[in-house]
Amino acid sequence: MIDAYKRFLKNYANFSGRSTRGDYWWVILANFLIGFVIGFICGILGLDTKVATIISAIYSLAVLVPGIALVVRRLHDINKSGWYYFMGLIPIVGPIIVLIYMLTDSVNENNQYGERV
Repeated sequence: MIDAYKRFLKNYANFSGRSTRGDYWWVILANFLIGFVIGFICGILGLDTKVATIISAIYSLAVLVPGIALVVRRLHDINKSGWYYFMGLIPIVGPIIVLIYMLTDSVNENNQYGERV
């Protein structure tokens, strides 16, 4: 998980290339755990809910661009254009379609987006 998160941060705004399904889901898990820890620490310290919300928002903004780049690279890994990410804007079915894409196994050969990872 740590290696996947390091690659996630290293490729901060890299929208080209490919990312594996494992890399994507390890980063999702790491972001969930970081959010949990932020909330837990804010609760232990007795910080106001507004302060905890601000801290969480700052972290969310810090990983926004790398998160979008990771999804685009993940779509490239299944031989889809990064523009497919906008399918998530379609009400109700869009997020389900994007989730299915994120769960799809990698293409086992090189494609127009790069070599197999």
